[in-house]
Amino acid sequence: MMTLIKRIIIFLFVFIALVLFGLYRYYINDVLRYEPLIHEDLKAVGLEEYTPLLLGLVMQETKGKGSDPMQASESLGLAKEAIKDPEKSVQQGVRHFSDVYAYGQKQHVDLATIVQSYNMGISYIDYVKNHGGHHTQELAKSFSLAKVKANPNLYTCKNNPNNFRYPYCYGDFTYSEKVLKKAKYFELYEKIKDRLKQN
Repeated sequence: MMTLIKRIIIFLFVFIALVLFGLYRYYINDVLRYEPLIHEDLKAVGLEEYTPLLLGLVMQETKGKGSDPMQASESLGLAKEAIKDPEKSVQQGVRHFSDVYAYGQKQHVDLATIVQSYNMGISYIDYVKNHGGHHTQELAKSFSLAKVKANPNLYTCKNNPNNFRYPYCYGDFTYSEKVLKKAKYFELYEKIKDRLKQN
């Protein structure tokens, strides 16, 4: 009986290790290669504490793949993925985050609003400020719908009612929650890394 229990425990340990390794290889590894650059660029503007948050943002945007890992092209008014250099993408992504962060602080909105405005644009901050100062999915939906109504031929979700965003086709109304959840993985990673450095 004890031998069977030991085998089950060993099997579970190996299974969990393989799953974690797979997650690391597929998701985290490609994102972590941008950690030094993101940290350095954030430090230049005094926001280095948000390194895990921006790693979560990269994970949400591209999983660290492609030439525009922070999907920063549109913040310059360019077409999607117009930036072809990952370093320039990070520089612009950090600059864009720094801008929305500074404006969000000035307008006294919460961090979730600031994160959502990375996806929906800086005017989302004004919208939230005028509706209580705290991001909610309902606010993001109503903001999105207003943008859709202003440009119905542009924001269509490809006329696919099965798209989870439909009919809120401007931006992703769940963006903030997704990024903040992913950022927790990188916060944990940073804590483990710091602890290992101390030993």
